[in-house]
Amino acid sequence: MAVIGIVEDNKKIRDLIQRYLDMQKELDCPVAVDSVEEMLEYLKEHQKPDVILMDIQLPGMSGIKGMEIIKTKYPEIEIMMLTVYHDSHKIFDSLKAGASGYLLKHTSLPEIKESIENLLKGGAPMSPQIARKVISHFNEEAPKKNEDSMLTNREQDIVNGLVDGLSYKLIADRYDISIDTVRAHIRNIYKKLHVNSKAEVIAKSLRGEI
Repeated sequence: MAVIGIVEDNKKIRDLIQRYLDMQKELDCPVAVDSVEEMLEYLKEHQKPDVILMDIQLPGMSGIKGMEIIKTKYPEIEIMMLTVYHDSHKIFDSLKAGASGYLLKHTSLPEIKESIENLLKGGAPMSPQIARKVISHFNEEAPKKNEDSMLTNREQDIVNGLVDGLSYKLIADRYDISIDTVRAHIRNIYKKLHVNSKAEVIAKSLRGEI
């Protein structure tokens, strides 16, 4: 049976979630408190929960700061944020601090239960709105390809051959062209990418820059 803890300062929400989780055969929710400080005291004396549902805005210490402390002392505890906040700053601060999931408070009780089960199986549950923000963030952070250095299809074939570790002769054999043609393509690739070595071409390719 999985043991769940809750840190939530809204008593109505806290009691509702605790009662619902306690009704589930495979879950036990023995602790529901309104501050990180109370949870830290509880953890000193009692069985450690498998999962803690954590709000962000709390009396005293914030949920993000509290999570950092809990993850340092008890790294085996999974923490899932359950909060009204959906701004990117708080999302990424939470994920950096060690959150394994991030749900918004309008998430239904069955969905919270399903997310806990998903988390215990190694997943990283997130409300759809949060997942979209995370994906958008990483798309924005992806390396930007330089339009001036766009390679032709054949030049990209040559790069793929280099990444695969092929010699110029094997690249020539793979694409049924001469070694001199391979060398000419390599010169053009170096010029377009502003590099001077095969290693730099491979590195750029692996970073998604070409």
